[in-house]
Amino acid sequence: MIKQDDELDKLEEDIRILKNRYDQFFGGRSKLPPMQERRNVEAFIFELGKKKMRENARRFRYNQLLTRYNQFREMWSRKMREREEGPIDFRRRAAAMNEPLAPAPRPAPVPEPPEAYAVTSQGAEPYVRVARGSNGDAIREIYEQVTVEHSRMGKVPPMTVEQLGEMIARQSESLRSKYRVDTIAFRVETVDGKVKLKARPVQDE
Repeated sequence: MIKQDDELDKLEEDIRILKNRYDQFFGGRSKLPPMQERRNVEAFIFELGKKKMRENARRFRYNQLLTRYNQFREMWSRKMREREEGPIDFRRRAAAMNEPLAPAPRPAPVPEPPEAYAVTSQGAEPYVRVARGSNGDAIREIYEQVTVEHSRMGKVPPMTVEQLGEMIARQSESLRSKYRVDTIAFRVETVDGKVKLKARPVQDE
């Protein structure tokens, strides 16, 4: 049985190793992001978050580790979006966001999940692609992201993975019909203290 201090030591070491794996990925030394290692870390965070920490020192250290991990997540998300969009487009978009511009027409709203996703988080997750047919792994990945956010708030997800899959399937079909594409990309994003599922059509090559 792992002692309480050993649990936090393990979490700190797991976060350090995961950061090194992401550094290798973004540095070109690894072809794939360490998603399995990340899922393991977030599952461990979820288990620790369910425990009541009465000792102030232990709770303070856990919160410090959680804050550090959320900062890493935000950085990884930003870098993943830059890889998806391309460095030039990403820099242009970032520069445009920092310049004072005249109000632009608001884009058509993208359907969002019900308000049951009332949680709070820092940063946004990378997009997860959902194609036609079986998407069990993609649905589970999205559900794990939502689960971790609820864990950070000391809550549990308001729906099962099956219910999330049904919601994503309905939203995907609606966007596929509208934009005439086969793939829809989703990510978990926090807006005004609420976690929402953002979706965008993907033009397959």
